Amino acid sequence: MIIELRAKNCFSFYEQINFSMKADMRSSKFKSNVHTENYFNILKTAGIYGPNNVGKTCLVKCIKAVKAILLNGKNEIMPNLFHHDSICELGITFLWKGREFSYDFHYDVKKEEYPYEKFSEIIKDQYGNTREEIWVLKDSRKEIYDFKDKKLRNIIQVVAKTNLLIYTIDSKKFKYLAMMKDIVRDFANTIDIVYMNDIPMERTINLLKNKNNLQKKVVEFIKNADLYMDDYEYMEINKLPLKDSLKNFNSKPDEKVLDITDQIMDQICLVSVYKGVAVPSMLFDSTGTKKIAALASYIIEALENGRILIVDELDSSIHFKLTRAIVAMFNNELNQNAQLIFTVHDINLMDCKRMFRKEQIWFIHKDTEGVYVYSLAEFTAQKGIRDTTDIMEKYRKGVLGALPDPNLIKTLLSINGNKKGDSFDE
Repeated sequence: MIIELRAKNCFSFYEQINFSMKADMRSSKFKSNVHTENYFNILKTAGIYGPNNVGKTCLVKCIKAVKAILLNGKNEIMPNLFHHDSICELGITFLWKGREFSYDFHYDVKKEEYPYEKFSEIIKDQYGNTREEIWVLKDSRKEIYDFKDKKLRNIIQVVAKTNLLIYTIDSKKFKYLAMMKDIVRDFANTIDIVYMNDIPMERTINLLKNKNNLQKKVVEFIKNADLYMDDYEYMEINKLPLKDSLKNFNSKPDEKVLDITDQIMDQICLVSVYKGVAVPSMLFDSTGTKKIAALASYIIEALENGRILIVDELDSSIHFKLTRAIVAMFNNELNQNAQLIFTVHDINLMDCKRMFRKEQIWFIHKDTEGVYVYSLAEFTAQKGIRDTTDIMEKYRKGVLGALPDPNLIKTLLSINGNKKGDSFDE
């Protein structure tokens, strides 16, 4: 599970931001929303609010960049465009098999190298006391090195910096470096990132092809989403209903809802059943229904296998009651160790009376000075925010920030050629 994400000079964030999933156990509210293990208390869900184009998706991109780098994938990290600093800083603290680990690294975009790495374990006792045990510390700019594998120090200055140490050195020769590699890879592989406006159907298709318990749960989720659907299945092409209507089918949906480039035939084989009549989902189902079907497999696998699901624009084309129900599944006490982090605009989810602890609601605000990431928990009772406060109303009034202020009347006046537009502001 993700405990904290740190980023500096990455995408839209120049000053360091800290996005935390730590639960504040001074509050006993909604204990089922907290995963507790070995004295660590971690939030199961968090929603991120803010206007368009302020950095919500950039936060998702930071998590995606961390995952890719930890798995030795393509590095797509970018520095902030409005500054000339070439060094991007990323860090993540996470829970792995009941242990807390922290990994920070810096990447120099111009030199294409990693001048700084620090990997450590955070050990916590029953009284909340913590101590840090450093496994790897490599700061080539300051020439500071500290390794649990002492022999690493003898070779570190001749090791290339074009990749993380675990992918540069034969880790099998070093006990702790090998363990570190296994830990970060295992953790990164539990992260799924979904963009609702371009969500692939591949995972749902693959699960529906296999007649097993997980396949049944995906179908039940889709049916229980109140889509007026009797069944949902993958059907062989020669058994498809309305085959004659498919003979001339050679186009894609008008709206790019799903990534269907390489799976057009597979998606045609997805069939929805309404009142006993089977129809191809691609042709007959709404955009929202297809998104729910694609998302279903990610949700079920996350809950079944304790995965981390990151969703950008969770409420895109989905009814607010369904988004609430999805979040409630992750907050439920039956969820042992799955985690959901999502960006959202729907303020119906901003409910601290029935759904969320204050530290589960986050905001991203942007002004001429920079981008700010903060949680509702930073607004105390002294600032007018209590557990009983109507958060939605406070947000509407702009008390919490992260609210757009459109002024489209000028555009309307300009379009209509209204000469009085010049005096409108007077």
